[in-house]
Amino acid sequence: MAYRTIRSLGISYGVGLAAALALVVGCGGGSSGGDGDGGSGGSGNGGSGSGGSGSGNGNGGSGAGSTGSGFGACDNAPTFEGEGTYYAANGSGACSFDASSDSPLLVGAMNAEDYANSGVCGACAQVKGPNGEVTVRIVDLCPECVHGDIDLSPDAFAMLAPLEDGRIAISWQFVPCDAPGPIVYHFKEGSNQWWTAVQIRNHRNAIAKFEWKGDDGAWHEVQRLDYNYFVEDKGMGPGPYTVRVTDVYGSVLEDSGIPFVEAGDSPGQGQFPACGM
Repeated sequence: MAYRTIRSLGISYGVGLAAALALVVGCGGGSSGGDGDGGSGGSGNGGSGSGGSGSGNGNGGSGAGSTGSGFGACDNAPTFEGEGTYYAANGSGACSFDASSDSPLLVGAMNAEDYANSGVCGACAQVKGPNGEVTVRIVDLCPECVHGDIDLSPDAFAMLAPLEDGRIAISWQFVPCDAPGPIVYHFKEGSNQWWTAVQIRNHRNAIAKFEWKGDDGAWHEVQRLDYNYFVEDKGMGPGPYTVRVTDVYGSVLEDSGIPFVEAGDSPGQGQFPACGM
């Protein structure tokens, strides 16, 4: 299968995210530790390699530690093939989510190409292996993994094959996440009215765009950085804010009255529908 970079909703996605999500038209079927300034290492793949899990942490939400998805893959969602490995995952990493105490811990680190500049952070992938399947939430980057590979938490890998296998053939698709409750706006430690960094958490589908409404009534799109924060270098003011978030299927959530909470969470009022339906 050939892949290429696709622009959707005005944002340039990496190959895997674009191919798996931007073409979908229907549906079948996560403050302990403070925030990091980005994933400093990503996972290390290959057997039980301990690898760096990145230094970014966050607070609240369900950015890490999905227990699986009750949804199937959306219609026309491509299937990817690659290798599955495992690493010493704890739910944190390049996506700047919190470490998680979930058991089992079902998370993964995406290969560098399909990581798409953090575009898949918080998205879910249904992974099939020799002995079964498991749904994981993407929380980290695997820098040395090639297109199609996912580095898995040991709990997730064990649902596909014995840990001693170390490296297995996998196939996978993006699927909507189980995301109870509304999306959550997490403000990075150090954020203020003059420099504001926002992370979207507890979202059902991958996030395509984040905007805030200025005093002039105009919407301002915010750049997403590779450590999974939307950073407004000129600041968003003291708040409260009117914001809107667009997922990769084009569904839009708009919230008003969102208060600023440094290194904390402000919940929204809605959740994305599965597969844009």
